[in-house]
Amino acid sequence: MRYALAFSLLLAALSGCGLAGTAVTATDAAAAASQQAAQAKQTEERVREQLDAANRAAEEQRRAAEAQAQ
Repeated sequence: MRYALAFSLLLAALSGCGLAGTAVTATDAAAAASQQAAQAKQTEERVREQLDAANRAAEEQRRAAEAQAQ
């Protein structure tokens, strides 16, 4: 909360020049990058779960084939 307040005060102080627009653009870019990182983590976890499920299914099939061969 303090960070947001300090940032808002800084933007207000710099509003007369182009630095405020640059700061807002940089903040937006950082927020977008953060969101992309979160989505990438979710995608990684989803893929990991799918791989684990595929490995479990393959193991079950292997065990069933071995049991049937005996």
